[in-house]
This record gives sequence, C-alpha cells and structure tokens, in this order.
Amino acid sequence: MYENVYARAERRWEMNYTIKDVAKKANVSIATVSRILNNQKGYSEKTKRKVLEAIEELDYHPNAIARGLINKKTSTIGVLFPALSSMLVTELLAGIEKAAHQLGSSVIVCHTESNGSKTMKYLQLLNEKRVDGIIFTSEILKEEYYEFIQKMNIPLVLLSTESRAYSVPYVKVDDRHAAYSAAQYLIKKGHTRIGMISGNQNDLIAGKPRIDGFKDALMDHGLSVDDSRIVCSEGFTFADGIKGFKKMRQQAAEVTAIFAASDEIAFGAISAAYQQGIRIPEELSIIGYDNLSIAEMSIPPLTSLAQPFYEMGEKAANMIFDMINGEQLVESRIMPHSIMERSSVAEKEE
Repeated sequence: MYENVYARAERRWEMNYTIKDVAKKANVSIATVSRILNNQKGYSEKTKRKVLEAIEELDYHPNAIARGLINKKTSTIGVLFPALSSMLVTELLAGIEKAAHQLGSSVIVCHTESNGSKTMKYLQLLNEKRVDGIIFTSEILKEEYYEFIQKMNIPLVLLSTESRAYSVPYVKVDDRHAAYSAAQYLIKKGHTRIGMISGNQNDLIAGKPRIDGFKDALMDHGLSVDDSRIVCSEGFTFADGIKGFKKMRQQAAEVTAIFAASDEIAFGAISAAYQQGIRIPEELSIIGYDNLSIAEMSIPPLTSLAQPFYEMGEKAANMIFDMINGEQLVESRIMPHSIMERSSVAEKEE
C-alpha cells in the first residue's frame, strides 16, 4: 500500500501537470478551468466541483506567470524601506505580509538606504517584475519616484510617511500630536525642566513635526521653550542618542526629564547616562517614541509613545489591495497612538 502511495507521489512530482491536463480530466474546456481559477462567471456548480476535484487529484498548482498573463496580475506587491536595520521595520513588514498572505499575494522587499539612485533602480526592478502595487515607507516621496510610479500605472500607498506635494493615500500616526502627548505626559508627572533629543530637524516626516509637538505642549502648559534644551541629531539611532545625551548634559544639565524622538535614541541616552553614573529614573526620567518590542527589555524598561506598527502595515497592505481590485476612493488613515508606561519615568516634586 505504501509503495503505491509513494509511487503516485513520485509520479506527481515528476509530471508537471498543466491547465490542459485539468481540462481533459474534468472533460471541460481550458477556458472553463481558467474562469474557475480566476473566480469568474460562466459555469455551473457541478462543473466547478468537477474541475476542483480534477485539480486536487492531479495536485495541480497554477503557474503564477501564466495566471498573470490571463488576469494581468502577478499577485505581488513591492515594499520600499529606507533602512532594514531599523527595529520598527520588522513589525511593519509583519503586518504587510499577514494581509498579503491572506489574499494570496507575495511581497518583494527593497532596501533603498534613502539613496536616490538605488531607489530608482529598485523601482525599475519592480516595474520589470510587474508588481501589482507599491508601498513606500518612512521617507519623502520625491518627484522622480512619484513620476516613475505614475508611469507604471499601479496603485501606491505611503506608510509611516505622507506627501504634501502629491495626492497619495497614506497610513501613519500624527507625529506632531503624538510628540505633544509624550511631552504632556512628562509635564503631568510634575516635570517642568524638560529636554528633547530629536532626530534631524530638517526631516519633514518625523523630525520637525515631533519638535513642533514638543514645543506646543510646553507652551500650552505655560512652560518656556528653551532652545538649549532641544538637541537635534542626524538621525534616530542608538548612536544619535549617545551623542545627543552628552550634548544635552553639556548645555542643559538642569533638565529632569528627556523626551527622546525614538526608542533607539532613548536607549542611547540611557546607556550614556549609565556611563556617567546618572540613575534612571531616580535622577533623570526618559520617555521614548515608537514602543519597539525591545523597550520592555531595557534597564529600566522604557516608557514609550506607542505606534501600532503591525496594524499600520496590515492597513497599508489592505488599502493597496483595495486599489488593485478597483476601489476608487481609498482614504488615508491616521492611526491612534498611546503611552506605554513602564519604569523610566518618575514623578517629580518641584
């Protein structure tokens, strides 16, 4: 008995069954099999059952390229990330892949390094691969990118970024409002001498909006905005946090709390504080931004402004598939943020 099972499996492996074989076994036309595979109309339930039984018996797997020629879709989307090393990418991508998998599609991930020529090469590659849509993440949508994607004539969704120049649907949190919430949290904990270690102040996506939100919160609560208490870094990395903390101690050592514009900056600041013998949160409170999974593993566990990255990725993917399937009115989505309280912020009594 087992020999017969193995023999059948071996024959199936060796034989590359085609749609023609399925049609012959079910005694229908190739066109009918194609309509059933692509969920189109024009056949009875009895015919559908016969075809599905033939597919199962032959263990037939439709060739993705051939299927794409029929319905003009490759069931593939492209995702462009500026930095694969960033810890938040894992959660964004997990959400994207979940939605894609549920809808029978695959994902091509491109690491652009925020490099213009590299981004254009990847866009050309995605065009050659005939992807059905593109999710563009975490950086500014430049004119050359936008125009090339327009010529590709496929849907585009922005994730964790937005464009003021072009009408493209996006999924992100309101960075200015979220930064306001983080600063307000420190104020409600009794802190009045608050500093900020920011990313690049010229970054219109996550740099300037978070600085503006921080300043708004101070002013709305009657606190003065002292520029010496705002340290601007080149980016949002661990190294930026170390450099930013050292600079903060040089020019504003009086601060009792710091808002870090990313969790990675916060981790760098905590590390630098440890090297200087400064206790967190007893002598200095720190709140991060992103709520990366590693935040609860730091010492002390990091209080952070949470972005729902997994849900953001899933939402962006669902939006792109809605557009691929002909949905005309796909609206942008501002996702909710929240404060995840842990142990890096203490009450302050002035």
